[in-house]
Amino acid sequence: MRLLALAWTGAAALAVGGCSTAEYYWQGISGQLDLLGRAQPIAEVLDATRDPGVKRKLERVLAIREYASRELGLPDNASYRRYTDLGRRFVLWNVFATPALSLNPRQWCFPIAGCVNYRGYFAEADARSEAAHLVASGDDAYIGGVPAYSTLGYFDDPMPSSFLRYSDTEIARLIFHELAHQVAYAKDDTVFNESFAVAVEEEGLRRWLATQHDPSLDLQFASSRRYRDGFRRLVDHTRAKLVALYASSSSDADKLAAKTATFDAMRSEYASLKREWDGFGAYDYWFAQGPNNASLASVGLYTQKVPQFQALLAAEDSDLARLYARVKTLAGMPKAERDTALAAAAASSPISHYAPR
Repeated sequence: MRLLALAWTGAAALAVGGCSTAEYYWQGISGQLDLLGRAQPIAEVLDATRDPGVKRKLERVLAIREYASRELGLPDNASYRRYTDLGRRFVLWNVFATPALSLNPRQWCFPIAGCVNYRGYFAEADARSEAAHLVASGDDAYIGGVPAYSTLGYFDDPMPSSFLRYSDTEIARLIFHELAHQVAYAKDDTVFNESFAVAVEEEGLRRWLATQHDPSLDLQFASSRRYRDGFRRLVDHTRAKLVALYASSSSDADKLAAKTATFDAMRSEYASLKREWDGFGAYDYWFAQGPNNASLASVGLYTQKVPQFQALLAAEDSDLARLYARVKTLAGMPKAERDTALAAAAASSPISHYAPR
């Protein structure tokens, strides 16, 4: 997930915005400056730390970071080569919202960054306050904890301490994903941006694992893929039922009742998945808040167009540099043209598993 840096837009926003707008931008400015101000070069942290666990993780971060630029063609800059000790579980919290009978996420618009489908907060209490306000107005809301984010290259993003509890394969995913956001960015199109970054992270992880020859990493990847694939199937199944429900001619009261039953069924299906996973609660945090329309929408923003980008990569003979060039061109198009061009390019791909979602 990405908080598209607010610091560079803060002065203008504070000048023209109301009180609530000014408060929102100020927390973004102060949070970003705090993150940058406490960042230290990872090499210095390695020299100073006596914690072998932290040392091993940071060494892995540097190795993955070098691989990202050297082998994947991702930006070669200072991002993720510095470290910030946060003292909290997440670097920030994103708030998503949808109407009560829709899976279409709300948008919030900002100078330069354009419109995105979430609001980011550096304090969890602020995110919870915003979510409560949205729920009081009748929306579904979801708060997603964010372990790292990208400022699209405007700043040298540090690696926050929130990554320390993640496996090495998840750290690789995170770094590849965030750097992909610096490659191409389509204004006002969260699904395009996030789906592209997920496609890069997945391809990057596949290639990185192939170079490691480490059975323990292969096991990490197999386990995370099992959980991830099971969860995505569950989300897709539930989403399909709700799309049909919300488009039906039923009364709003009947839709709300059926919505409740659908999410109850989703919880039961997740409980079954956990039994298959020997009780491992891979997505307990996600289910703890709901689930609801907003939490489903938050997943869709990251996965909806991933198959299209995977197909586009295949159409470019798996050449990442050519993929990046195509995506930059697509990002510069108006959204309707971009969607049509991406779908057409993906449909012409030599891979056979592509299907629009």
